Amino acid sequence: MFLFLIDGIGPFFRGLEEKRVNWSKIPFSHLESDDGLDLGRFQSIREDFRRLTAKTSSLGFNGITLDDVAHLVECDFYPPPLRSKIAQYRQELGRLFEIADDSGMQVYLTTDLMFYNEALEKHLGHDPAKICAFLSSAFDALFQDFPQLGGIILRIGESDGLDVRGDFKSKLTVRRPSQARYFLERLLPVFEQHRKLLIFRTWSVGAYSIGDLIWNRDTFDRTFGGLDSKSLVISMKPGESDFFRFLPLNKLFFRSGHQKIFEVQARREYEGCGEYPSFIGRHLDDYRRQLEDAEGLVGLSVWCQTGGWTKFKRLTYLECSSIWNELNTEVAIDLFKHGRTVDEAIRASWIRRFGDPDPQDNPDEKPSDLDRLTELLRLSDEVIEELLYVDELAEQKIFFRRSRLPPLLSVYWDRVLINHSMRKLLRCFVADGDAKIQQGWDAVAKIRRMIELAGAIDRPEHIPVDDLIFQLQTFEILALAREYYFGPFHPKLAKKLKKRRRKYKKTVRKPRYTLNMDFAPMSLRSVYLRWILAVFLRRKRGYRLIDQVFTVRALAAIYPIVHRFEHRLVPKFARKQAMGIESIFR
Repeated sequence: MFLFLIDGIGPFFRGLEEKRVNWSKIPFSHLESDDGLDLGRFQSIREDFRRLTAKTSSLGFNGITLDDVAHLVECDFYPPPLRSKIAQYRQELGRLFEIADDSGMQVYLTTDLMFYNEALEKHLGHDPAKICAFLSSAFDALFQDFPQLGGIILRIGESDGLDVRGDFKSKLTVRRPSQARYFLERLLPVFEQHRKLLIFRTWSVGAYSIGDLIWNRDTFDRTFGGLDSKSLVISMKPGESDFFRFLPLNKLFFRSGHQKIFEVQARREYEGCGEYPSFIGRHLDDYRRQLEDAEGLVGLSVWCQTGGWTKFKRLTYLECSSIWNELNTEVAIDLFKHGRTVDEAIRASWIRRFGDPDPQDNPDEKPSDLDRLTELLRLSDEVIEELLYVDELAEQKIFFRRSRLPPLLSVYWDRVLINHSMRKLLRCFVADGDAKIQQGWDAVAKIRRMIELAGAIDRPEHIPVDDLIFQLQTFEILALAREYYFGPFHPKLAKKLKKRRRKYKKTVRKPRYTLNMDFAPMSLRSVYLRWILAVFLRRKRGYRLIDQVFTVRALAAIYPIVHRFEHRLVPKFARKQAMGIESIFR
């Protein structure tokens, strides 16, 4: 293993005033003024970036990822204002490349295939040959102009969100495995010539026939089979879906001898984004042990900032950071690079902050502050699994079309969904509702124990009790919601939940979760809902006949009709954020 990447986009988000932020890429429009770039803002970015690279390189990271290729490519057919702006981006981002180089880190630029604007649409259209020629020329020029670059990270399975504004917006261009292979075969020679890496991500939202690349071995083989290049690296998330728990290690890590990178999300976009502890050390250690048998594993890619659409705005390793994100980041690099155990990694993180953790005078062998932190992190892991997730649902293997169903449904990013539709849906997957209700309140008791542990640690400025109080206030509502999801319904319970929501909005510090409540009955009877789920969902990876004929193929054709009723079935945020719900029907 030789490549240890970390994302470097955190400095670009300082001062972003939007209520809910798209953390999936640099907010370029936020960096610009009427005359081009806001150069004062870039001065602040340089200072933050220098701090970030110094810290992460000291941990053992040797590469850092930045967005993106589009804002560095010069084109004669661009309008003059855009050409001028790109010249400024090249200068300012070039300075960041030099800062990374001074810290011993190579820069890896991200790009979607393909990014567009009006000029590119007119010049290239969607012709693969023209796109390949354009990208080959662009990569060749970038590698000559910026020798600090280690390579390019290519994403083909997701495009820019609906909220992205600016001079460029990406679109899904690769639709079939044969197209992905076509691009790889024609782009790799440029990377081989310059001895750079083309890091190809298998992540996809499930659109088009390439949409199951993240888990389908046949799609994987048709895309990569027989491609032998020292410049090709395949980058994969741990499981067969997004960065969720309860997913077994993706078997495609063992599918071929290609060079592969294991992706980790330290800032857990579905688990609070670092607003409270969501420790992943034990899970990473389990993955690491399994990956010892994987052929071709050459790197680790840690996301300490990237991912999700949320109001939570902590910037890892910068001002207003999150110790919980930092601990996850440090434990990841310690496990995979330095070969430490989880407890050794926690100890190493403690030493970096506070020095020797051993008590100087402890004749009664009382728990040390480090012991308390270790127990707190263990409990945080349990609380996430036992209350944020509904484990009985999360442990089930369920597929819809080309995607594995997320193990977390009732809480998504910074929203809690408490409504009759979610109640009926969850009851289709959970057999013992009473046990889930009790489990939820038991998890709340564990948070109270975490607060006691944090309060006993003599580092209040670094082990923030307020984060745990916020978690308690939020998770108490999750536990109460379980009584609604799985217990008998009574109007008093709905009234109680509404009262708790009012109190939550008045007393809980911002940013906080949005509590979406709607207790209006769902007209669809449970028996029909179960029948619909049986038709549309499957319990195995392989496609059934009904999937081949209807769920995957015909449903895409008739989606415009289904779209008319989407507002009744799909929450507004799912239709307005990310790529929109329609992307999974393509």
